[in-house]
Amino acid sequence: MLVKWMLAFGLQGTALITVTPAGLAQTVQQSPTPVMCQTLGQPQEVASAKLSLLDSGFRSMYELDFSGAQQQFAEYERENPGDPMGPVSEAADVLFSEFNRLGVLQSQMFIKDPSFAAGGNLAPDPAVLGKFDVAIERSQALAEKRLVGDGNDRDALLASAFAAGLQAECLALVQKRNLAALHCARQATSYAQRLLAVCPDCYDAYVATGVGKYLIGSRTLPVRWILRANGFAGDKREGIKELQIAAEYGHYLAPFAEILLSIAYLRDKEPQKARVLLADLRAEFPENSVFASELQRLDGVAAR
Repeated sequence: MLVKWMLAFGLQGTALITVTPAGLAQTVQQSPTPVMCQTLGQPQEVASAKLSLLDSGFRSMYELDFSGAQQQFAEYERENPGDPMGPVSEAADVLFSEFNRLGVLQSQMFIKDPSFAAGGNLAPDPAVLGKFDVAIERSQALAEKRLVGDGNDRDALLASAFAAGLQAECLALVQKRNLAALHCARQATSYAQRLLAVCPDCYDAYVATGVGKYLIGSRTLPVRWILRANGFAGDKREGIKELQIAAEYGHYLAPFAEILLSIAYLRDKEPQKARVLLADLRAEFPENSVFASELQRLDGVAAR
């Protein structure tokens, strides 16, 4: 039950579910300029063009325009058939569209709905899950092929960590297979550590490490002992700091870091901090009705 709750909250919006790599905090100090790693071995203009398609796709996804995101990611895959970031981005869009349909992306569900903690009544669409699995498998195959040639391939490591995290999300939140989810989370940990060694300014990784530290650090002491014995260690304050780093400097996952921070602030009874983040998200993604409704709900509670 503990693992289920931990994954349920922590997997809401992060694509890199992992335990904090040793020395990660020092990495930020060594890289004071927050610049996302460009694709290794590519000229600057080529890398920028590649990033622009992915960026527009992720922006569409954050706006809840899932069909628009699919079009962008499909175009990226046509132009870059050997890049595993194409199909894994498609998988992210497919999964998050299903999360949105099921209400998983609404933060209040994790705070006030006791039925979720007890198992909930989520009814996933098998066809959607099948499409998700196919996209994940394509990405993993492309990533493995590239890693055979270069074990430090940045895009392959990023896609591998992304894929493992997405699988953990799906297993925990939709399929309720929590032990399998934890296995995928450990895979994401390994790839994330390798990624940070190659690309220390890939700040998206802090989404995962911050969530893990916060959740584990929020548990009672006996539970923390059990988790630590199984390789999980965390500190609540450090988790918040790392989510703040991801929110400020992250690339694809910065908005998700803000979402998770807002949830953490609500859980810690700091609604004003959550409101600031939700207001920023609503301003940045005005077509996303979730941000607007959560902000309205928060303002309604404050007005009582």
